[in-house]
Amino acid sequence: MIDLFYNVCIHVLLKLQSPPYSYLTDRGQPFVVIVQSSKGRGSRYQAPWPLYSMNWSVRPDKRFRLALGSFVEEYNNKVQIISLDEETSEFSAKSTFDHPYPTTKIMWIPDSKGVYPDLLATSGDYLRIWRAGEPYTLFECVLNNNKNSDFCAPLTSFDWNEVDPNLIGTSSIDTTCTIWGLETGQMLGRVNEVTGHVKTQLIAHDKEVYDIAFSRAGGGRDMFASVGADGSVRMFDLRHLEHSTIIYEDPQHTPLLRLAWNKQDPNYLATIAMDACEVIILDVRVPCTPVARLNNHRACVNGIAWAPHSSCHICTAGDDHQALIWDIQQMPRAIEDPILAYTAAEGEVNQIQWGATQPDWIAICYNRHTEILRV
Repeated sequence: MIDLFYNVCIHVLLKLQSPPYSYLTDRGQPFVVIVQSSKGRGSRYQAPWPLYSMNWSVRPDKRFRLALGSFVEEYNNKVQIISLDEETSEFSAKSTFDHPYPTTKIMWIPDSKGVYPDLLATSGDYLRIWRAGEPYTLFECVLNNNKNSDFCAPLTSFDWNEVDPNLIGTSSIDTTCTIWGLETGQMLGRVNEVTGHVKTQLIAHDKEVYDIAFSRAGGGRDMFASVGADGSVRMFDLRHLEHSTIIYEDPQHTPLLRLAWNKQDPNYLATIAMDACEVIILDVRVPCTPVARLNNHRACVNGIAWAPHSSCHICTAGDDHQALIWDIQQMPRAIEDPILAYTAAEGEVNQIQWGATQPDWIAICYNRHTEILRV
């Protein structure tokens, strides 16, 4: 089981050790202002272990809260919830709990109004739901669609539906995507048990599925896309699962590792291939032909994040220690250079997230560090 899981990690998770690296400024000045306290320290947090997964909380009463997942090559791993004190501009750990294997993804419930329980989900060997608290985070449930076997197919990623927080989609190395129905219970003065059930499971690709993401098209509830080891991007509609649409196929059938939908214009999505230095921008109205390629990274790209407030901006991060912001409004003309750049001098940037409810802030992970950057 552990060998199988780390075979997936070779493709999906990223290298976390890096040599010393100099600060590069050949694209101009860094685009960020690091939050400073009166003592001059920046808003960077150092975890006790190498980090991979990371996600912003979207609750209005938890402005600068993030969940972090460790990447330790053994069974015992950790998830930690940290929060920024806006007066001192310093992070502190609010809750830390054990997790089997590294988390391939972490997400907070997409609850920008704060009406649902304060939940977060993690994927690894299974999908797990947790109820956040200080100092203790409580385990709620594990979602397992293969209860008749002692073995499982590890999950490479998942997505939590923003329109209907009772829907979660997972992707797995067994070529399938599973849509789960979650019964969270709204906060009505009592604590309700969180449970889940399989709404549907489908064979999504010919090989391992590496990522899944819901689209905001068609009301934002029923349409999603996935990418996988067969090098294709496929789009599905929960209302018509008898067929799918191939949006893109890599000419060399290179595995595609990640995808992300434009938050403001659901016609566009971005994807990255294994060990590739470029990001591919696709238009679902023109299948199979990229409308743009963002190729200024000097090493493989690890993460992509669309701006939550703009249809024209996307941020990318890679092994070249850089986070780049791009303006793509001139498509289909070639996008030659990013408009802003930031270099993490101490390590390869393996994760990037744009704050969904705080569009002025981006978070990155490298080595043991999480840093929040102001655009």
